[in-house]
Amino acid sequence: MKFFIDTANLEQIKEAQALGILDGVTTNPSLMAKEGITGKNNILKHYVDICNIVDGDVSAEVNAMDLEGMIKEGEELADLHEQIVVKLPMTKEGIKACKYFSDRGIKTNVTLVFSAGQALLAAKAGATYVSPFLGRLDDVSTDGLNLIDEIRQIYNNYAFETQILAASVRHTMHVVNCAKIGADVMTGPLSSIMGLLKHPLTDIGIAQFIADYEKGNK
Repeated sequence: MKFFIDTANLEQIKEAQALGILDGVTTNPSLMAKEGITGKNNILKHYVDICNIVDGDVSAEVNAMDLEGMIKEGEELADLHEQIVVKLPMTKEGIKACKYFSDRGIKTNVTLVFSAGQALLAAKAGATYVSPFLGRLDDVSTDGLNLIDEIRQIYNNYAFETQILAASVRHTMHVVNCAKIGADVMTGPLSSIMGLLKHPLTDIGIAQFIADYEKGNK
């Protein structure tokens, strides 16, 4: 399972990279705005800065909603760096753009997916990644993990190469359950990754080891 971090914060990306387990980054306009990154040139530069920190794929989202605009923006993003993945919305025009880019060997991430049918269309269009938003489904009393499970079954049935990128991951158990289901990738905040390190019995054991060592060596 690949670990992506969902942020535009360079310090958090560096911290995740320092763990040695980071496989990529996902971003979106909201995350850019949260970090105060505004203006086209600044946003494009920030994508390159992210690529220079991580070794894996970096999803960069288009803002256009029409096919021509998506293609123009997507090509510009793809030209920035070889690690860039063009992030497209799950719309009719987004699926057309996905097919356009996949035919030309440009990686894509179809985002804002909330149904198995949408994920099927994205795979048919050749998406590199499909991003079902499980946390947002949980927010409206729908089982987001069940969607991951449905997509996994469909992709296995037909040997689709599109990777399931479990997005809107909120906490550590989302990560663990997505791994159990067979999601190819998870993307979430740094806290959802760091939470995997923690267990109270580990803390108790370490404290006991230290205490026992100090008794015999001081």
